[in-house]
Amino acid sequence: MPNKHGDFIWYELMTDDADAAQDFYGEILGWTFRNLGQEDTDYRTFSAGSETVGGIMPLTDEMTANGARPCWLGYIAVDSVDEAAASIEAEGGSIQREPWDIPGVGRMAFVADPQSAMFYIMRPVPPADNPDATSTAFSATEPMVGHCAWNELATTDPAAAKSFYGEQFGWEQDGDMDMGELGKYEFWKVGDARGHMLGAVMPKMPEMPVSMWSYYFRVSDIDKAVETIEAKGGTILQEPIEIPGGNFAMNGMDPQGAAFALVGARK
Repeated sequence: MPNKHGDFIWYELMTDDADAAQDFYGEILGWTFRNLGQEDTDYRTFSAGSETVGGIMPLTDEMTANGARPCWLGYIAVDSVDEAAASIEAEGGSIQREPWDIPGVGRMAFVADPQSAMFYIMRPVPPADNPDATSTAFSATEPMVGHCAWNELATTDPAAAKSFYGEQFGWEQDGDMDMGELGKYEFWKVGDARGHMLGAVMPKMPEMPVSMWSYYFRVSDIDKAVETIEAKGGTILQEPIEIPGGNFAMNGMDPQGAAFALVGARK
């Protein structure tokens, strides 16, 4: 089934060292990489098996001069990029880069929600030989190693975020978990007949500098992943903790300073 408005369809790492990032994440997640051979940028895609999950975008001097730092960003599918961008701005969000086209790829815009958490919106162009192509970058219905398993928003205003994303993408709350003094961890699902879970929204922790999205990629062995992170020069910010369903989740920072998250089993 083709992706719908409000689906996560791509994940992108912005980094100041694409070679080091490829070495780091390739070892942890088993990704394979492909350089697209573009003249103006060293853009690389990464795949889990035969399925493409996302890309690596090198930060330019101009980008860093304007405040860009290594980070992970998600792409959300929309029916119309221009209409979605206008709606996001009208509801208190901001447009970081106006809609633009990449021939053969799609139309997109770089935006932020009213609490300044950034993401992309996109209407992709499907391959000519596969007009119903579906992104599995986010594995919504079954565990898939190397794919994103969970999309988590930490924000200064969870109530406002729920209203905003619900209005823009049709997401709905589906239960919550009390975190005591930290507030509630509220689950999100797509608001159509599919009804699958897509992630959660939670209050921003004091140590987090800004509201932001985190994307949890699945590994087959969480403890082996921790060992590899440390051996490759990464930092463990949160040791693996058990989550509902018996898996373990952790948060880290890669050697270039991009925060990332993993989920997986303990063997």
